[in-house]
Amino acid sequence: MEHTQIRAKLNASTITQFILLGFSEIPNLQGFLFGIFTIIYLIIIIGNSFITVITRIDPALQKPMYFFLANFSTLEICYVSVTLPRILFNIATQDRHISVPSCAIQTCFFLMLGASESFLLAVMSYDRYVAICNPLHYPLIMNPTKCIRLAVGSWLGGIPVQIGQTCQIFSLHFCSSNKINHFFCDIPPILKLACGDTSINELSVYLVAILFAAVPFMLILASYSKIIATVLKLPTATGQAKAFSTCSSHLLVVFLFFGSATVTYSRPKSSHSPEIDKVFSLFYTIVTPMFNPLIYSFRNKDVIGALRKLLYRK
Repeated sequence: MEHTQIRAKLNASTITQFILLGFSEIPNLQGFLFGIFTIIYLIIIIGNSFITVITRIDPALQKPMYFFLANFSTLEICYVSVTLPRILFNIATQDRHISVPSCAIQTCFFLMLGASESFLLAVMSYDRYVAICNPLHYPLIMNPTKCIRLAVGSWLGGIPVQIGQTCQIFSLHFCSSNKINHFFCDIPPILKLACGDTSINELSVYLVAILFAAVPFMLILASYSKIIATVLKLPTATGQAKAFSTCSSHLLVVFLFFGSATVTYSRPKSSHSPEIDKVFSLFYTIVTPMFNPLIYSFRNKDVIGALRKLLYRK
């Protein structure tokens, strides 16, 4: 028994790199996947960059709502750039090795930016709440200084906790295998490789998920419950439709992001399936950033108007 434990520890100490299996189970589709992911990455970069630029240069979009939207679009570019370039590299070279420090860095940035996205979505819902439920005081409440503070807090708020969680996860011994059955270094598949009892680590992941996903989501629901109650009191159907249209885009992004992320991180390790995890991970890592510019552009008259002015000027 002691010999087995010593051998396991020696094996754990020799692991210096992981292997990201990604989509290796479908070798015949590697070229197709590379093309699809390249197109998706370009759509995300171009679409979100467009929103960031147009909200900066168009005078009609100099409002808190579009200030936060520009931050969100910039965040989406950073968020997807943590995972997609590595996916493309692995598919193109078929070299799926990643060093343990590189894996830890990818996990840390992914978690930090994911926390920032949760906070920023909550801030955007608060902005809509003030605009609809307290319109007379909106310019005073959502003044430029407060908007900047809320944005900075969203970007930086999750850094200390997520660095701590990353250090905790990667301080574990990995002795069963070094093959991560995922397309990036995510916590659930990494915990599966750890030796011994990881219940404390699972509890930590669960508590952090509550802090950075469940709490912002509950704040968003609270904001929208107030918004819906206020909108239903509006005297005209036109006013109700206009109010709901400014919120529907944000709500769609919220449910895409939080729904898939919650399912992934709130389940115990024993119930995780690699295939299901990959599907849900695709939603909050790739699908949401890709649809963000489409959702906000086509459902927002101000953005469409700014685009028309820009095209006519050109």
